[in-house]
Amino acid sequence: MSAAPLRFVLDPVGEELAAALRCEADVFLETYGNTAEEMEREYGPYLDATGFMTVLAEDGEAVATARFIGPGPAGHKSLNDTSRPPWGIDGQRSARSAGVDLDKTWDIATVAVRPGHGRGGLCAAALYHGIVAAAFANDIEYVVMIMDSHARRLLSGLGMQTQVLPATSTGEYLGSESSTPLWANLHRMFERQRQDDPDAYRLIFQGVGLDGIELPTDWRRTTTPPGAGPAVGLTEPAADVPTR
Repeated sequence: MSAAPLRFVLDPVGEELAAALRCEADVFLETYGNTAEEMEREYGPYLDATGFMTVLAEDGEAVATARFIGPGPAGHKSLNDTSRPPWGIDGQRSARSAGVDLDKTWDIATVAVRPGHGRGGLCAAALYHGIVAAAFANDIEYVVMIMDSHARRLLSGLGMQTQVLPATSTGEYLGSESSTPLWANLHRMFERQRQDDPDAYRLIFQGVGLDGIELPTDWRRTTTPPGAGPAVGLTEPAADVPTR
């Protein structure tokens, strides 16, 4: 018997968005101890520029979800948060010094995959594919994030190399004992992946091998940000954990 089909949704609304938020909340509470109140306080100010993508099971429950923050009046959360201890820097200035065009940047705020799901690794790969496919379809060239060290090792293992934001280092952040502010140029990241790890390139960039997940045929964003609802954060231990 084949596994039940999964469905990838970009910009979920209604019950699909509610399912995505439940997935986020459950994973980040279990992994980092982030309560709904804490995550609302942290991510609420960015909702007007926030987007979501999620992988839904046949019963409509989300087994994986990602939150990303685009350019907006509040700025990029990961860059703003570098003004906090242990970093205490101007994140926007640091990013610009690295050559990041903030008008063409998404902040990868959360990636969460429910633990114990039999296809956790496949769902994580689908989210990574969705992030790059949607980014390029919407004229995004850079990403920034504050990422747990284990999550970063997983990305590196897939040939997705990130750069440390200038004047920062690894430190404690929102329940993660070891997180680093990072940035990447997506074009350079995936060109390097294509050369160094062609199998990972086919999976993550081209989506070859994401069998059993129904993917969108058009990655251009067509809905406005949700503007309401509880928020949650980014890190990805193992294939079934998050990405902060």
